[in-house]
Amino acid sequence: MSKTHAFEFLDAHKDDQPIDFDVAGVYGADPALVSWVAMRLTGQGDVTRYDGDAVRWSDVVEELSIASLFDMGEQRTVVVRAADKFLSKSRSEIEAYLAGGPHACRLILQLDSLASNTKVYKLLDKQQHLICCYSETGQKSGVTAANRRSFLTKYMAPRHQVKMNAAAADALIEMLGHDMGMLDTEIAKLSLYLDPGGTIDEALVRDVVAGWQGKTIWQIIDAITAGDAAEALKQLDKLIDGGQPAIALLPQIAWSLRRLGLATSAHLAAERSGRAARLEESLNRAGITRPNEVSKAVKDMKQMTRARAAQLLPWLLDADLRLKGTHSAGGRDRFLLEQFVLKLAAKH
Repeated sequence: MSKTHAFEFLDAHKDDQPIDFDVAGVYGADPALVSWVAMRLTGQGDVTRYDGDAVRWSDVVEELSIASLFDMGEQRTVVVRAADKFLSKSRSEIEAYLAGGPHACRLILQLDSLASNTKVYKLLDKQQHLICCYSETGQKSGVTAANRRSFLTKYMAPRHQVKMNAAAADALIEMLGHDMGMLDTEIAKLSLYLDPGGTIDEALVRDVVAGWQGKTIWQIIDAITAGDAAEALKQLDKLIDGGQPAIALLPQIAWSLRRLGLATSAHLAAERSGRAARLEESLNRAGITRPNEVSKAVKDMKQMTRARAAQLLPWLLDADLRLKGTHSAGGRDRFLLEQFVLKLAAKH
C-alpha cells in the first residue's frame, strides 16, 4: 500500500465491506477525518482502544496477541489514540512489529503527525495502510481546493441525504474554514431545510449559515473599515464567547478584507505604471463587480487610510500563518485575533 489521503480513502470505501489490513497509520490535524477513517477501518468488529499518553508497548503487544472470542475467527483491532508519544517511546519495538507479520490482530496508530523520513512512515507506506488526514490545502497535505470541494459534494453531502453544488461548497469553506467536523455539522443543519435528495446551493448557505453569526461578521468588518476598534472587538468577543473558534472566524473576516486588499494592490500597481485607474476598476479586478457591492466597497476603502489598505494582504497572511502555528492554542488564538482586529481598525 502507498500513502493515500482520507478524501480518497473514504470515498473509495463508502460501503460496509470489511477492509483487509494488518497495520494502519492514520495521521493528520483534522480530528473529524481521523475519526471517520478509524471508524471505517475498524468496522463493526471487536475493538480495544488505548490512549497513547498512558499505554505501554508491553500492554499493546499483549493485546495484539489475543485472538477474538466474539467475531468467529475475524481479526480484532487495537487502536492507539494520540499515539505520537507512544511512538516516540516505543519506536524500535513498533518498527520491528511493522517489519514482521502477519499478526493475530490489527493495529491502528492515530497520530497528529508523522515525518516522511522516519522508518515507521516508510514501512507503513510500503507494505501497510498509511492515510493522511489533513484538510488544509498545501503540498504537505496533498489537499487542493478542488479535491476538498469534491469531498464535500460527493461524500459529505450524501451522508445527509442531500446534494451540494460546487458554489455552495466554496461558500461554506469561505465562511467556516476547512475543519471537516464543523463543515459536516453545518451540512447536517442545511439538510433540514430540504427534502431528501434536494440540493444545497450557495444562496441557502449564505442565508442559513450566516444567520446572526454572519451579521456579526459584517458588523466587525464595517467597524474595521470605519476605524471603530471598540465596536469591532465587542462583536468579535460576542462570537468567541458564543463558542466560535478563532481558526474558523479568521477566514470569515478575511474573505471580504482580502478582496479590498487585492483591489488596493491592483490600484497601486496601476499608479506605479503611470496609469490613472479608477477605484471602481480596481475593485472589478479584485472580483467585486455587482453595483451594490462596488458602491459599498468604495465607501469602505475611502474610510480606511491608504496605508492600512495597502497592508491588508500582508497582515492577513501573517495572522493566518501564526494562527496555524505559534498562536494555535492556549488562549493565544483569541489574543492574536483581537490584536489583529485592533491593528486593522486603528485610525493611524
